[in-house]
Amino acid sequence: MPADELTCGILANGEIEVVGRMPRSSNATLLVDVVLEGTRTRAIYKPVRGERPLWDFDPGLHRREAAAYRLSEAMGLGAVPETVLRDGPYGEGSLQRYVEHEPTQHYFTLFEQRPDLHGALRDICALDLVANNTDRKSGHCLLGTDGRVWAIDHGVCFSADFKLRTVIWEFAGEPMPEHLVASTARIAGHVPDEVAELLSRDEVDALRERAEWLADGATFPHDRSGSRYPWPLV
Repeated sequence: MPADELTCGILANGEIEVVGRMPRSSNATLLVDVVLEGTRTRAIYKPVRGERPLWDFDPGLHRREAAAYRLSEAMGLGAVPETVLRDGPYGEGSLQRYVEHEPTQHYFTLFEQRPDLHGALRDICALDLVANNTDRKSGHCLLGTDGRVWAIDHGVCFSADFKLRTVIWEFAGEPMPEHLVASTARIAGHVPDEVAELLSRDEVDALRERAEWLADGATFPHDRSGSRYPWPLV
């Protein structure tokens, strides 16, 4: 069984043990251990009952966390840690594999110091554009101890209105790599059912239109307004 399927199986079926609450989180974000048949996996649990109300997103940000994982997989990026939806100690929520990472590294440091990882950062950029990420902070790009770059925190993605806010603008004007053109064209042709079932009809239509726009342009866009940045940046 592939490692990602094995991890998803543990997350979906294991017993959840709460370790503690993650600091500096606006919503309830709990560090947990998930144990299944003697195998222990650390994860992040975000229950819907711990969400603060937002004026521009309906309750259920945990579903968008799962949708981002599924979209990343459908695009062939593997940029988002394994994420499932399930009941937990505080009710329904998302459960995402915890990434052991280098805490001093984030998007800005990786862009400046690790040109060998620019390909992975371009993949995350394309994912954010298709998903309409409203909050891609630098600290949401983690350098895992496995040497890979992982993208986390996707609760405010997939709005039907264009709300993109991201720190990733360094690739603006560059042609998109062929694999990203192909993957966005694939999503433009058909939004996968496993993604669409977590979103509204308007959000699915908007996702497909963004993917079509990217595939047709085949170029990373510019922020002409100069205002499409999250706050804080890190």
